[in-house]
Amino acid sequence: IIEGRFQPAALAQLVSSQLDVDRMDYLLRDSLMTGAKYGIYDLEWIINALQIDESGDRIYVAARGLHAVEEYLQARYYMFRQVYFHRTLRSAEAVLRSALRRALALLEAGEEVWCAPGTAFEKVLRRQPLTLEEHLEMDDSDVIFHIKQWQRAEDATLRDLSQRFIGRRLFKAIDLDMPEAERTDFLSAARERVESAGFAPEYYFIEDYAGDVPYYNYYTAAGAAEPKARIYVEDGYARPRIREISEVSDAVRGLQRGYELHRICFPPEVKDEVYALYHSAAPPHAAAKSGD
Repeated sequence: IIEGRFQPAALAQLVSSQLDVDRMDYLLRDSLMTGAKYGIYDLEWIINALQIDESGDRIYVAARGLHAVEEYLQARYYMFRQVYFHRTLRSAEAVLRSALRRALALLEAGEEVWCAPGTAFEKVLRRQPLTLEEHLEMDDSDVIFHIKQWQRAEDATLRDLSQRFIGRRLFKAIDLDMPEAERTDFLSAARERVESAGFAPEYYFIEDYAGDVPYYNYYTAAGAAEPKARIYVEDGYARPRIREISEVSDAVRGLQRGYELHRICFPPEVKDEVYALYHSAAPPHAAAKSGD
């Protein structure tokens, strides 16, 4: 099923498509666990409306389920925009990535970095290949355990980044809502501020790029004409036809545009200086987006 060789091929859509069981599960689960109601949609009605088009060997949604699928795609949009790409989450990830990159850099330079001997995570840090079993046995707890130990590392940068992550002293983040010309000058000046405050910019000045296309029409991309990945629905006419969903839904056509976010993450110790630079460079309407 995963490789797309199973017959009937329509079943592969349940495992890997834009309306697959994984996406439908994690949106509702993450909405519940985070308390963000953006991810709620009518799963039962979508399941009720799913049909198999035997002639086309594909899954489609009956006309009665169109609005439930629109709701699902909009839920995905809001969860990415408001939860998965939230500034606090992305700044925490920036601190974590910096700590891991610092540990890797030290090991590659021949420095001593503590890691639990004989574990899969040690092999990851030493860039050694993993078996499938070792890969499957790793989880978040392995990373957190090592970050906790690195709070007492000899290397000041690794120690500080680890303490920041565990103590939730995270980086601040700014959305770069400004023209490209001003953006280049601002990034250079902000990076200098971080470095002049004694922070290594390669670990403490992070440019964060994030973006998503809530519904992607694969036929619009050259060389990516894979119909099984698209969502098909009945058009609801007297003689209904099975059509790609963006052909019949204005809401889905709007979601095809997607979006991109460009941020910087930096230590709170230089917040005032960087904010001042930002407000002098950004247009007035961007001021509300500068904090976290």
